[in-house]
Amino acid sequence: MNTIAYRTIEVDGVSIFYREAGSAGQPKLLLLHGFPTSSHMFRDLIPQLADRFHIVAPDLPGFGQSDDPKVNSFDSIADSIEHFTEVVGFDRFIVYVFDYGAPTGFRLAVRHPERIAGIVSQNGNAYVEGLSDGWNPIRAYWEEASAANRDALRAMLTPQTTYWQYTHGVADPSAISPDGYTLDDHYLGRLHADNVQLDLFGDYKSNVALYPVFQDYFRTHKPRFLAVWGKNDPFFLPPGAEAFKRDNPDARVTFLDTGHFALETHAAEIAEEIRAFFN
Repeated sequence: MNTIAYRTIEVDGVSIFYREAGSAGQPKLLLLHGFPTSSHMFRDLIPQLADRFHIVAPDLPGFGQSDDPKVNSFDSIADSIEHFTEVVGFDRFIVYVFDYGAPTGFRLAVRHPERIAGIVSQNGNAYVEGLSDGWNPIRAYWEEASAANRDALRAMLTPQTTYWQYTHGVADPSAISPDGYTLDDHYLGRLHADNVQLDLFGDYKSNVALYPVFQDYFRTHKPRFLAVWGKNDPFFLPPGAEAFKRDNPDARVTFLDTGHFALETHAAEIAEEIRAFFN
């Protein structure tokens, strides 16, 4: 199946939208997006890999076309995606993680290391040294969950901030299609979406608390690991990518001269890295 199919299934009472391409029998590739986007971010990558992999790309609960999570937490999101993989028959797969997709995918790996055939981390962090000062407003909310600190984070849900996330660190912002950030803003404007996202900002501290657990998994299981990083990311710094080699010396780390949403400018290069690494 080289065309992309758009499907929705119910998982534990949560409706999950996903994109699917490739054919059964090919190596399985699970694509996990981040904030504030959806599986739409993989629109250029999927066609370049569908001849090589059986691909599914779900919208995480609370994002895109999927329902809100039952609980606004990363554990709840990981529970839904874990059960989603079981429903769609992804018993062993390579997982591509970006941003929020990283703590989701790494939870799956820790829970079921036998299911992980490899990891692609595209600006998906698991090390404290990878966190920039851009996290300081969110850190303030972790330290004091006051109404004022929560309300201050609403600035991160505005169209101006979404556009900045897409274009910061990109040599030519005119190369960034408006489709992605415009669609993200549409989803952020849905009823209750603001509170889902503010809750997840607060719960992100649970991911940082799990960094040592994720790192132990990398050391113990040494999965085939490819890190492809937009080096100008304002949130996840290059040292976070380099750190993967500390726990998994065979990991491949590649930097691209772009920002956080590296697929917007370098989808072809990232596809080629994946094809070459998992040949």
